[in-house]
Amino acid sequence: MRVLERSIYRGPNLFSALPMIRIQIDLGTLEHWPTDRLPGFSGGLIALLPGLADHGCSYRAPGGFVRRLHDGTWLGHVVEHVAIEMQRLSGGDVTRGKTRSVKGRPGCYNILYHYRDEAVGVAAGAHALRMAAALLPADLARVDGIDLLGVPAADDPLDIGAIADELRAMLRSAALGPTTRALVEEARRRGIPAVRLDDRSLVQFGLGSRQRRIRASMTGRTSLIGAELAGNKHEAKRLLAEAGLPVPRGTVVREAEEAVLSARRLGFPVVVKPLAGNHGRGVTTDVRDEEAVMLAFARAARHGRSVVVERQLPGADHRILVVDGKVVAVAERMPARVFGDGLHRIEQLIEFVNEDPRRGVGHENALTRIVPDAALLATLARRGRTLGSVPLPGEEVRLRDTAKSFRRRHCDRSHRQDPSV
Repeated sequence: MRVLERSIYRGPNLFSALPMIRIQIDLGTLEHWPTDRLPGFSGGLIALLPGLADHGCSYRAPGGFVRRLHDGTWLGHVVEHVAIEMQRLSGGDVTRGKTRSVKGRPGCYNILYHYRDEAVGVAAGAHALRMAAALLPADLARVDGIDLLGVPAADDPLDIGAIADELRAMLRSAALGPTTRALVEEARRRGIPAVRLDDRSLVQFGLGSRQRRIRASMTGRTSLIGAELAGNKHEAKRLLAEAGLPVPRGTVVREAEEAVLSARRLGFPVVVKPLAGNHGRGVTTDVRDEEAVMLAFARAARHGRSVVVERQLPGADHRILVVDGKVVAVAERMPARVFGDGLHRIEQLIEFVNEDPRRGVGHENALTRIVPDAALLATLARRGRTLGSVPLPGEEVRLRDTAKSFRRRHCDRSHRQDPSV
């Protein structure tokens, strides 16, 4: 086999209304070797990927693709289904694909399949080619031109578990945040094309003259001045105060000693955080003494030169999503926590919580897995705890100072937002 071309279609295209990846191959000698002439090939493939038995293919019923294998189909068609199945194993919800011969070029085929993430889709195609080749007799097991796909070969092209783990890791690293993901899913539910444009959550809705772009919940119509003010916590708070809204007293500092003096003037407990940050990075709450202020300042300063020190006010933490001037969803954000049972250590309770299927790494799921890192250990230490402590039955143990997870409080059903927002 030889790879001739690769294309990525991000919107409606000549072959489909769906985003598709196209890999054009020349089967060469394999044009004369459909699957029914390759001893052991079909059985070996199904043993590696049992999920292929669910593919309906042209018969539109489970087992259809297996039937095609036994009746005899060509390697391009096989690669299409393997690329789809590898994406499914990695968590990508894709089912659509087709393989067509290139007119006037015997042995040449366009392999086309749907994708959710471009990089994962291309990698799935490359691994599918190498996998199919590895199942062939030694004198046929070669794929030329595969460097065109830009995907390094796996240590073992038949190690499905390792390849699936690699694809899952790629999906996690490229996952959209909960707000962006909710908006993208809602757009797709309404039949609006949604295309990711970069690795920083820049997304395009629609095509042509009617297209719009967003980044998280900020759109192309968001005021630049408004966005900049929102990114400056101290300035935003000043403007809210001038409008008559209650805000906590605080100051901006650049030195640890200034932070300590500010905390003394404001009175403990205080909150210490970067002036321009997000996602709770570098934020320390419930700071109750000068030594803790020094540590909190060092943590915040890693995210920017200017640091905010302000009085801590009790209350709930909410995130509000507004679309076209209308509140469509409100989420209560809660710091990670576990509840004791009088029997298990905190580290065991964390393991139990992480068994929740809604939890994943980074943004891959609605909730984030709890990782016992340095910040978590410091939070426990401030409360006189360690991972080995055994809390009393029903006792709440806070593991983080800032919130990462969400609990939906309100949602406008006409928008059907994802429950993670």
